Amino acid sequence: MWLDDGEQGGKNLREKDLLKSHIDRLGMDISYYYDKLGQSRTGTKLLQNMEQLLRHPLSVLIVNYIDMLSHARTEIEILKELASDEAAYRSLTLSWFQHSMLFSLMKELARKQITLIITTDHGSIQVQNPRKVIGDKQTSVNLRYKNGKNLSYKKSAVYDSLEPDDIHLPKPHISTRYIFAYNQDYFVYPNNYNYYVNYYKNTFQHGGISMEEMLVPYVELEPKK
Repeated sequence: MWLDDGEQGGKNLREKDLLKSHIDRLGMDISYYYDKLGQSRTGTKLLQNMEQLLRHPLSVLIVNYIDMLSHARTEIEILKELASDEAAYRSLTLSWFQHSMLFSLMKELARKQITLIITTDHGSIQVQNPRKVIGDKQTSVNLRYKNGKNLSYKKSAVYDSLEPDDIHLPKPHISTRYIFAYNQDYFVYPNNYNYYVNYYKNTFQHGGISMEEMLVPYVELEPKK
């Protein structure tokens, strides 16, 4: 199911299969529901047919609006203005949540005798400081980490791993190495350096080493008695 960074296709296309694999590994013979919400009409339809969530011992919903907002902010000028810093970004996120299908669904579920668990796969951080890195065409494109066979960088400015096995990461080639950005740094190639420095400065990125990206929140909610 794994795709290396140089391969075509996304890394989040097999989540349902991974969920089933995990349930099987645990030896659990249960029915489950899985859905990925990326458009408001999908969420509205789910809210109207909420009973299908309640038919199963386990229902999993992936809600990726916040991730979509993060990526859209990089591309769309008006969102850069609306979410110009962390406080504005949080405010925009809160406004979306208060008027979202997700909040409506949570209020409906609170009337049922179920346990609701909320978590995420990663956070993000607003990047400020460019770090120059040189790589070949096979080098990954993420701004907060790079992997490849021929990387050139300032060693003291990054966390680098010459042995991916030591940190439980895949090693497509014998000479593959990884580097990760610290703090609010982001990686930029020398080609059109100034353009990309300005284009990505102050955007929200993930994939590096910071508390904001790596500490994963987890909350377990029960309905009021």
